[in-house]
Formats: sequence, C-alpha cells, structure tokens
Amino acid sequence: MASKLPIVKAKAVEASKFLTKNGCAYYKQMLEQNKQYIQEPPTVEKCKHLAKQVFYTRLASIPGRYQAFWKELDDVKKLWKHRQELKIEDAGIAALFGLECFAWFCAGEIVGRGFTITGYYV
Repeated sequence: MASKLPIVKAKAVEASKFLTKNGCAYYKQMLEQNKQYIQEPPTVEKCKHLAKQVFYTRLASIPGRYQAFWKELDDVKKLWKHRQELKIEDAGIAALFGLECFAWFCAGEIVGRGFTITGYYV
C-alpha cells in the first residue's frame, strides 16, 4: 500500500495541474453552452422565485402521478387475478424489479451509515 502512495500522489498532482491549466476554459465553455438556462439578473430574489416555481410545479404534478399510481395498481391487480396466464418473462421482470428495489435499499442503508459496510460510526 505504501508503495502505491507516490503513484497516487503523482496522479493527483497531474490532475491538479490539468485543472489549473484548463479549468477556467472549461468553465467558460460550459457556461456558454448552457447560457439559455442562466437567469438574469442573478439575484437572491430570482433564486427564491425559481425555488418556489419548482416546488409548486412539483406540487401541481401530484394529482397526475396519483392517478398513474392507481392505474398501475389496477394493472397489477388484474395480473394477479389472471396469474395462471402469466408468462415466465413477466415473472422474471417482476423478480428483477424486486431485486433492484432491494439493492437500492441496501445502497441507501450503506450511504446512511456513512459508507461503512459493517456499522455506524460511534
């Protein structure tokens, strides 16, 4: 491990030099490419207005998502009633979805513990 430290340090110095040399140009290029998203004037009031706009837009989308949820639930109920006609592909997709949900749960637990696998920090 100690033998790899100089290599890692050299890579970090190289990356730092690259950022020092090209960081400003990249920043300007990125701002130029995305200037249609920049609000003028950039004030605190404008930021507060945009934050409220996002919040209430998301709030207004709840009824549509609520209806979509119930439609999906009705489809699942219909599939469950006719489970004898269920194909193996559909069952496989459902199993993979359940596995993905469990994996995201485990990842959330690890992140919640501060990226420790064995336990919480004391």
